[in-house]
Amino acid sequence: MDVRNLSGKTVLVTGAGSGIGKETALAFARRGANLVLCDRNEAGVAATAEQARGIGCEVLARRVDVANRDEMRAFAAAVHEKVPAVDILMNNAGVGLGGGFLDTSLEDWDWIAGINLFGVIYGCHFFLPPMVARGKGGHVINTASAAAFKATEALAAYSTTKFAVLGLSEALREELARHHIGVTAVCPGIINTPITETSPLRGPTATPQARQRMVEIYRRRNYGPERVARNILKAVQRNRLVAPISPEAWFMYFLKRLLPGLALRLSQAMGARMRRELGAG
Repeated sequence: MDVRNLSGKTVLVTGAGSGIGKETALAFARRGANLVLCDRNEAGVAATAEQARGIGCEVLARRVDVANRDEMRAFAAAVHEKVPAVDILMNNAGVGLGGGFLDTSLEDWDWIAGINLFGVIYGCHFFLPPMVARGKGGHVINTASAAAFKATEALAAYSTTKFAVLGLSEALREELARHHIGVTAVCPGIINTPITETSPLRGPTATPQARQRMVEIYRRRNYGPERVARNILKAVQRNRLVAPISPEAWFMYFLKRLLPGLALRLSQAMGARMRRELGAG
C-alpha cells in the first residue's frame, strides 16, 4: 500500500496512548491520514488525539480494552458509523510479562493472551470484514516482537503470544492477498517504551533490582518508538510480511533461521547468566 500520501485515508491504531502506538499514529497523521485511536489509558489516548489534531487530521479516540469483546464490538460500530471501513488497521495494543512457565499463573495467561492475542483477533474480526466488503484493499499491521523469533524462559507467556501473532499474520497474508489487503507483522527488538516499567514480573525476576536492570538496558539502548514508527511505514510501503525492527531483531531473525542450534545455545547462556546475577541459581 502506498503510504507516502494518506490524504482521505483512515488509519486505526490500538494501544495509541503511548510508545509505538502513539508514535506510529502521529507518523500516519503527518502523511495526511485521519485517525481512529483507542487505548485503555483514557488520558494517554486523549493526549495522542490532541497532538494529531494539531497536525491537522480528524481523530476519533476512545477508551477501549482490546481484550473485551463487547467493547471492541461497540468501538467498531462507532467507527463504521463514520466510515464504511478503515484503510489501515494496526493491532498494536500489548503488554509484557516476565517469568518462566512454572512461575506463571493461569490468571496471568488469561490476562496476557486476552490483550496480546485476542486483542489482535478481535481487531481483525470486527474491522477486516468491512475492509474486504468495500473492495478497495488496505493493509493490516500486527505488532508482534523479536520474541516471536526466539522464545526464552524469561518471557515464556509473552513469547507464546507473540509467536501466535506472527502465525496469525502469516495466515492472514495468504487469505487476504486476493482481496488486495496486505499484512505486516512488526517485530521490534529492544525498544525504549513504558512497557519495561509496567510489565509484571514473576519468579526470580520479580525484584526491584531486576526491573531497574531491565529499564536501564532499554534506556541505554536508546532505540525510541519514533524510529520504530518510521520503519513501520517503510515496511507497509514495501508490503513486507515480517518487519524486524532494530539491529538485534534482524540478528535474531536470521540467526533462528540459519543457525537454530547456535540460537538455542546463546539463549540458554544468557538465561543462565541472568539467573546467576539474580541469585536464582
